Amino acid sequence: MATVIKNLSNYNFNLVPSASDMKFGIVVAEWNENITESLFIGAKDALIKCGCNENNIIRKNVPGSFELPLAAQFFFELTDVDAVICLGSIVEGETKHFEYVCKSTALGIKDVSLKYNKPVIFGVLTDNNMLQAIDRSGGKYGNKGVEAAVSAVKMVDLKSKFN
Repeated sequence: MATVIKNLSNYNFNLVPSASDMKFGIVVAEWNENITESLFIGAKDALIKCGCNENNIIRKNVPGSFELPLAAQFFFELTDVDAVICLGSIVEGETKHFEYVCKSTALGIKDVSLKYNKPVIFGVLTDNNMLQAIDRSGGKYGNKGVEAAVSAVKMVDLKSKFN
């Protein structure tokens, strides 16, 4: 697994672009709340470390990961955010439900990003079991929320360089 090689929270924030003039939406799935809340804390803390004003971080909750893409679309239609970070946790069960939710969520997030020409970051854990989710939401492999926030900052900065 890639996360065995890389700690998801290991960033030199001095090398990440400044987020001082950026505004972010963060959508957090309520399903597996113990995991997604940790992801949110990691993302929010990382944005602040990058210089983002806490008032420029807007959080909205949705029932589960499947609803993340529509909430990201709402952010772009109804606010002036530069990027949306989608945070969720999908843990494999005994049925194919896991596959459908993972695929639909990933494709939906990609579609919203392309539709609005703005970054929508896939901060969704798709793990085989709850221990893997714990390990990637602040456990031994760091926090995917941090990685998602840094990706959002870098993508907003990249887009600004095309202007």
